[in-house]
Amino acid sequence: MSYELSEEQIMLKETVSRIAKEQVAPGAEQRDEEEKFPWDMVDVLRENGLFGADFPEKYRGSEMGLFSLCLAIEEIAKVCASTAVILLVHELGSTPIFLAGNEEQKDRYFPKLATGENLIAFGLTEPNAGSDVSGLRTKAVKDGDSYVLNGTKIFISHADVADVICIGARTNPDVPGQKGTSVFIVDKGTPGLSIGKKERKMGLRASSTVEVILEDVRVPTANLLGSENAGFPIVMKTLDITRIPVAAQAVGIGQGALDYALQYTKERVQFGKPLFSFQGLQWMLADMTTQLEAARQVTYKAASLFEKQPKNMERLSKDLVRYSAMAKLLAAETAMKVTTDAVQLLGGYGFVKDYPVERMMRDAKITQIYEGTSQIQKIVISYTL
Repeated sequence: MSYELSEEQIMLKETVSRIAKEQVAPGAEQRDEEEKFPWDMVDVLRENGLFGADFPEKYRGSEMGLFSLCLAIEEIAKVCASTAVILLVHELGSTPIFLAGNEEQKDRYFPKLATGENLIAFGLTEPNAGSDVSGLRTKAVKDGDSYVLNGTKIFISHADVADVICIGARTNPDVPGQKGTSVFIVDKGTPGLSIGKKERKMGLRASSTVEVILEDVRVPTANLLGSENAGFPIVMKTLDITRIPVAAQAVGIGQGALDYALQYTKERVQFGKPLFSFQGLQWMLADMTTQLEAARQVTYKAASLFEKQPKNMERLSKDLVRYSAMAKLLAAETAMKVTTDAVQLLGGYGFVKDYPVERMMRDAKITQIYEGTSQIQKIVISYTL
């Protein structure tokens, strides 16, 4: 049950930290302001082989595993959460294929996903299906050697820039969603697939979040993941797994805010001495440091449990599901508190855009919401007790 970082993981963490500081951090404020998807950051991730961290070598990945991917996400999130979420969404979209894809599907899609040549998204949320995943209304009707999809997805990250989208849809509307849902791989450019409204968001402003419209989208049966009506477990396992990278992102956001606030309080002089010399502020920083380290350790533990999970993924262990939910819950709540405290420590400067902590506070909020709200995580945890 114990874990420690390997030499390779320590080296990866140090390397990504350097890349983040040198190539990602300088443009973070501008990307947030412009609200445009950062293709230059995609190039950075491609050039450094980070898209392939969790892909097998036979598909041109580096096969470092989910734990290593989480380390990379954490380091990037310290300086730019919008760039870190590119890797997170890539893992989210790819995981259904990892879980249920056959060899032909993996051979067709994974090589270009592993190199980052192609991007992928995950189309699940709908106007009436957020926390209630079983409430999907998008329909997929079998027609010969194809399925015809109709419906609308909302809040879908990177669907406008993705080459591939994994879409959840109801294939049997006469039974509950848990028994009548399927997952399909839908290629960019498929007739009837279009992008609707682009959301204007509080945080992650350089990450695109859009509406996906499906109007008589014809998808070949070869693009069905697993078997018909067996998609609900694929979706739930996907979320159980990818909550761990979300937790890593939250830890990174919080650590970035703490690092900046700590430096600021040591340099900012009030009443003739540095802010850091005041015990009240020392205690705040001590709490922030302790809470973040606790969140980090639970996140690393969850990632290490996943690496011990049997590769067939037929059933995720109860411990893994619990730790995944605990990691996301603790890391998200901690990130929100730590970033809010960082703004407080900077006083008026914390409230203005010239300093990064207000952006980090805005970015932190979504980690309490996407891939299952904090309240949903508590329900998941209680189910495993």
